[in-house]
Amino acid sequence: MGISPDLKELAEEWLRLDKDKSTTDQLYHLLVQGDAPTLDRLLRPRIAFGTAGLRGPMQAGFACMNSLTVIQASQGLAAYLLATEKDAKKRGVVIGRDARHNSEKFAKLAAAAFVAKGIKVWWAVQCAARPEHVSVTMDPNLRFVYTPMHGVGLPAMQQCVEDLGIASQMVVVEQQAQPDPEFPTVKFPNPEEKGALDLAIATADASSITLILASDPDADRLAVAEKVDGKWHIFSGNQLGILLASYLLSRYPDSKPREKLAMLASTVSSRMLHALAKKEGFHFTETLTGFKWLGNVARDLEKSGYDVVFAFEEALGYMIPQTVHDKDSISAAAVFLTATSHWATQGLTPYAQLQKLYQHVGYFEDANTYLVSPSPTTTTAVFTAIRALGTPHPTQLGNRKITRWRDLTVGYDSQSEDHTPDLPVDASAQMITCEMGDGARFTVRGSGTEPKIKLYIECVGSSSEEAKSGAREILGDLLREWFKPEENGLRLA
Repeated sequence: MGISPDLKELAEEWLRLDKDKSTTDQLYHLLVQGDAPTLDRLLRPRIAFGTAGLRGPMQAGFACMNSLTVIQASQGLAAYLLATEKDAKKRGVVIGRDARHNSEKFAKLAAAAFVAKGIKVWWAVQCAARPEHVSVTMDPNLRFVYTPMHGVGLPAMQQCVEDLGIASQMVVVEQQAQPDPEFPTVKFPNPEEKGALDLAIATADASSITLILASDPDADRLAVAEKVDGKWHIFSGNQLGILLASYLLSRYPDSKPREKLAMLASTVSSRMLHALAKKEGFHFTETLTGFKWLGNVARDLEKSGYDVVFAFEEALGYMIPQTVHDKDSISAAAVFLTATSHWATQGLTPYAQLQKLYQHVGYFEDANTYLVSPSPTTTTAVFTAIRALGTPHPTQLGNRKITRWRDLTVGYDSQSEDHTPDLPVDASAQMITCEMGDGARFTVRGSGTEPKIKLYIECVGSSSEEAKSGAREILGDLLREWFKPEENGLRLA
């Protein structure tokens, strides 16, 4: 089968616009060879902003990350800022980068696009700012291993521990200390992935250290592990989130009204923070996934008179708004290390503090996973079939009654008086949240950046075992009754 006229036209448009020889040569050869399937994959659909921004393979074509798409995205953002922001040219933008392949090139191209529009560009220099609620108290027994995972976090982390007065108590994983875009010591440079902390664990064991902190390569996410009873416990993003929240709550001044204290979490994150807010009397807000939502909603709350001190998302993202309205591993690490020292004065480790929190508000356990989908068309078809299981929506899953159905794709919420959802609707993104009478809750959504259907399932119980059992049961029901992996060509992670 040859190249269709519309695909050939799209390829020629790319060749006309692209000025990077490495990618023009790649596309030109595919066009000469008549490789229609590869051309189609590289050229459409156009790469689009998802939860984590623009993400895609670094190849030629409008569907990928490359010089041209970076320039075009930057030009679009520059035009938006000029149209919507006061004094945008004078205020300027900050551009930073990490150590991954093409990062420096892409950063310079983005800067050039803004400068061409007359917008001042500030080049980011790594620094570590101490959040407002962090007090430097540090504990001579606090020793920990840190890894930047071949990324850019080490200089900022070194400044952080200098400020906290504990620089001599940090042991760095030397094999992962320097930026390296090849990430030679990990299968995948994501602290959430199994095995990503193996070198850090080996380093800690060799030095008889029981605490590990890790940043991902661009240092915006934080992972923590603690050795408990001879075994390493890697904290989930939800567990670390509630630990940070509990410390910031304990340090909040009594002179300030508790009801004006605010914390946030995304809709796919644990409801444990919501439960803590109800019990302790502070304000909680739920947002859509992604820190573009958490950061902007936090700013809106601050304009309304709230004191927003924390926000988090289960994917190891933590925001300390006094430092930055975005996820940041360094400010989160500063809070966590200060909290660890504080808990130590009470004879508690982070893991022991987590058990206290469970006893205080209930045991929250999840069974989060994802399904690999063969195509966006398949994902849409699966969600369409799920909606058709009931009218106006399914009311049962397994043995559990669905007490609330919120569909942010079609814009329906069974709980609200007019059935309008409490979060923004996006018809281009699949997302359904269900609540059950026993306090269980789950969200299923199509990933905005990967060929995945993500399942976030959480149960609360009087014990960890009870909550885990409930979450696993719901996962089984979802796979059997809704997603049917074998029938729909889905692959469980």
